[in-house]
Amino acid sequence: MAHLLHLDSSLAGDNSVSRAVAREYVANWQEKHPDGTVTHRDLAAAPPAHLDWTVVSAGMTPEDQRTPEQTEAFKARLGYIGEVTAADEVVITAPMYNWSLPTTLKAWIDQLIFVGVTVADADNPGLFHGKKVTVVTTQGGSYAPGAPKEGWNHVSPYLAHVLEALGADNVEFVNVEMTLSVVNPALAQFTDVFHASRASASEAVKTRALV
Repeated sequence: MAHLLHLDSSLAGDNSVSRAVAREYVANWQEKHPDGTVTHRDLAAAPPAHLDWTVVSAGMTPEDQRTPEQTEAFKARLGYIGEVTAADEVVITAPMYNWSLPTTLKAWIDQLIFVGVTVADADNPGLFHGKKVTVVTTQGGSYAPGAPKEGWNHVSPYLAHVLEALGADNVEFVNVEMTLSVVNPALAQFTDVFHASRASASEAVKTRALV
């Protein structure tokens, strides 16, 4: 049975564009897989713990020698890894905050990166190997070539690198830009850019989900 992991990281709730686009992906995916399973993890509602020495040291300590704190922290880490392992497909929302990704999403990624277990190498295909991964990114402005802040996008390049390191070989990014143009009068001249970008994202996730 097909299994989709749906990961949200926006703190904007119902006002989130990335969440709305991801829901469209899920709806189209369910149309293709009416008997499929969707696991939804909301990182804003339930933030993962940031890496600390307790969980890192647990990974280097034999199971029967771990402290109760190490055991609990490592159990949580294995839970995040297990959700990815169980999924055939993953859709991730990654809104840009201060030119980077949400700290909750970074914390989730840090929990996943476990050298010798999840990172791809000569003996390991990696955690995301063979899975279809779709990343929905959103930006309040534009960081496209020629834009005044071209090169300030530290979301997509980072995620592309991390997913590759974790063995992903089927990744597509779907982007919506100028999301703030509909709420910030100073950016109102760019609302057409937003609406065109939003419409393109809807088409892209529909096509991607139904492939």
